[in-house]
Amino acid sequence: MTFCHCKGLDMSFNLNMFLTSLGFSEYEDEESSEFVQLITPDDDEGLQENSLNDELPILPIKNTVLFPGVVIPITVGRQKSIKLVKKAYRTDRIIGVVAQKNIKIEDPGIKDIYKVGTVARILKLIVLPDGNTTIIIQGKQRFEISEITQHEPFMIAKITQLEEFFPNKHKKETKAILESIKETAIKIMSLNPEIPQEAQVALDNIDNPNFLTHFLSSNINADVKDKQALLEINNGLKRASTLLEYLLKDLQMLELKHEIQKKVNSDIDQQQRDYYLRQQMKVLQDELGYDGPDQEVNALRARAAKKNWPAYVMDHFNHELEKIKRMNPASAEFPVAMNYVEFMVDLPWKEMTRDNFDLKRAKKILDRDHYGLVKVKDRILEYLAVLKLKNDLKGPILCLYGPPGVGKTSLGKSVAKSLGRKYIRMSLGGVHDEAEVRGHRKTYVGAMPGKIIQNIKKVKTSNPVFVLDEIDKVSSDFRGDPSSALLEVLDPEQNNSFVDNYLEVEYDLSKVLFIATANTLDTVHPALRDRMEVIEINGYTLEEKVMIAIRHLIPKQRVEHGLKSSDIRFTKGGIIKLIEGYTRESGVRSLERNIGSVIRTIARSVAMDEKYNKTITPKMIVDILGSEKYEKELYQDNNLAGVVTGLAWTQVGGEILFIESSLSRGSGKLTLSGQLGDVMKESAMAALSYLKSNSYKLNIDHKTFEKYDLHIHVPAGAVPKDGPSAGITILLSLASVFTQRKVRNKVAMTGEITLRGKVLPVGGIKEKILAARRSGIRDIILCSRNRKDIEEIDEIYIRNIKIHYVDHVDEVLKVALLEEKVPEPTKFVFE
Repeated sequence: MTFCHCKGLDMSFNLNMFLTSLGFSEYEDEESSEFVQLITPDDDEGLQENSLNDELPILPIKNTVLFPGVVIPITVGRQKSIKLVKKAYRTDRIIGVVAQKNIKIEDPGIKDIYKVGTVARILKLIVLPDGNTTIIIQGKQRFEISEITQHEPFMIAKITQLEEFFPNKHKKETKAILESIKETAIKIMSLNPEIPQEAQVALDNIDNPNFLTHFLSSNINADVKDKQALLEINNGLKRASTLLEYLLKDLQMLELKHEIQKKVNSDIDQQQRDYYLRQQMKVLQDELGYDGPDQEVNALRARAAKKNWPAYVMDHFNHELEKIKRMNPASAEFPVAMNYVEFMVDLPWKEMTRDNFDLKRAKKILDRDHYGLVKVKDRILEYLAVLKLKNDLKGPILCLYGPPGVGKTSLGKSVAKSLGRKYIRMSLGGVHDEAEVRGHRKTYVGAMPGKIIQNIKKVKTSNPVFVLDEIDKVSSDFRGDPSSALLEVLDPEQNNSFVDNYLEVEYDLSKVLFIATANTLDTVHPALRDRMEVIEINGYTLEEKVMIAIRHLIPKQRVEHGLKSSDIRFTKGGIIKLIEGYTRESGVRSLERNIGSVIRTIARSVAMDEKYNKTITPKMIVDILGSEKYEKELYQDNNLAGVVTGLAWTQVGGEILFIESSLSRGSGKLTLSGQLGDVMKESAMAALSYLKSNSYKLNIDHKTFEKYDLHIHVPAGAVPKDGPSAGITILLSLASVFTQRKVRNKVAMTGEITLRGKVLPVGGIKEKILAARRSGIRDIILCSRNRKDIEEIDEIYIRNIKIHYVDHVDEVLKVALLEEKVPEPTKFVFE
């Protein structure tokens, strides 16, 4: 709503002053502004009483609607209109003013104008220098065009005067709606600073309801079409209701604008207040010598200038610094952004330690730190030799695979020591969140980089030895699959552009020497396993464990318990007693704990000045640790038919086991016991099938298999067993029980069989040979294709043992099954 040049209710104002206030020298068109003139109710009634001609010249106007009682300026430009106003101005000055429907039409006809208009009186006519004519007109009374009587030189029409109808203003309904209109208009004036204060005074003094509605209708913010609709309404109460709707819309719009402006002003005021306080803090910090945000940013920029990092990283860093400079230090984003750029500066971009490729020194360190493991150490030295020649780490990632406690993790530490590199160990056991590897996006609350980048920052070098411990124990859930995230880390073709979610820029991991460790490969992601070169680390032999205890474990525990070398001495028999009687493992962790228990007992005696025996013998081991926890299987005699000694591999090393078979009268049913796995059960069925089909070779009546039930048992019953390596052992046991012939004394065997009687190779030969040696076995039967495994074993371990290589079970029976019957054969077998 716009109120301009309101003159109150005094009609005797100076018209020349009013025209001067209009600024015609700068006046453009009828759309520029609307000028309101108030008249008294008496004058308004007088207008209605004046008689008007039935025919009036019609002046079409654009972009506005003239209401009764309202004064507006009109710029006339069309020739027809100029002729009309000049003739009317020379006569009675009365014209009919109607709004034009389409403003683009220059010569409107009856179809182009609205039929309802306002009778107007020309108050003043002014000819402007540009040839246009401006008139000041005042609305008098509404009319409706009946017909057009003349088109040239201007339009003349017959009209019908429209009476103003408004219910008694003292009625409650009329009074209520008029008061609502006034209150709404006053609110609009209070929210619009462009409306002068005099307009409210003038509005308060209007009592005529018709004039009030015309006056406000002329000033509302509405289209010509909407204003024309108000003009055409004959019922004053209906016109007032429609007007109130438009006023309320204007009020809502102004209130919304006012609220937005208030918020903006409040934000600006708060920003000005924050700026003032920051400036004060800056002055105080300068006085106290504290570093403010600007000093911190400058310090980071100075540190960044000294970094040897890629150009794209430098650009990203500078971009982040520019963002920080535009931030409010009190905002929540400021410390997050500062932590991010500080982390970028702290990372060791292209900072690397110098490698020591003295392979003799590396070999010396590996031999000093680890006893045995010759094959593994040779492979590591080969790997280091390639690094020395190529000076390029793009190659397979090493994965040390073996049972717990054999030194996989400590081997990684020895490699780092031999190369002169920093050492990092990251345990992956139980890790189930991908963010542990890749990090979180820094937009999250509490976001952190992944463990890979965090550890790189910690050691301050880009080429450490990075041990990924327990890679087989990585799990996955709804938070992602860390194994899949490790695919990029452990791929030499990809890890030169590793992107941590927190860091957001590429980081080169190609110079990092990754070594993974695992206890089993079954749970490792296949694609991840394909990226690694697996080096198997077998368990230690008894002899190796003895040497490890003498060279490493006992000196280490003695120092940790504050004893001197003269305070305690272990005999070899005592160490063997500890290994065989109190540990059952491939590694040496339990052995170290038991050695510690023995040394603590001696340490207590030394601390209490008691007399004690400094030499630790097997008897003292039993006195200190109690009775033995484990008993090893020993060879038993060959006086029973169906009892054969086999060789087995377990997680804690090699073992001997016994296959027992017995016959009883029945219908040929086969019973298997001893917690046998599916593979071992299938080996037993294959052995029985071969024996049935070749029974004639051993002079066994084929009817025997139908008359007797066969029971095969493998003690101990509480220990689960599986695998194909007991095939020839089971076959020999069945041949012995069905023929009641003796098995060769102190013989053991291992090998898989087929239905054709072929003997196939098996694994774990080294551990099995050592188990046989410890049990007093003299003859061992192996598949001829296992000869290569024997050649890799140190000759000292197979001394006094005869190896029989076979390709067929007939050879096994020839070597191990004697012609001699057992002392007490089962009689009903020969009936």
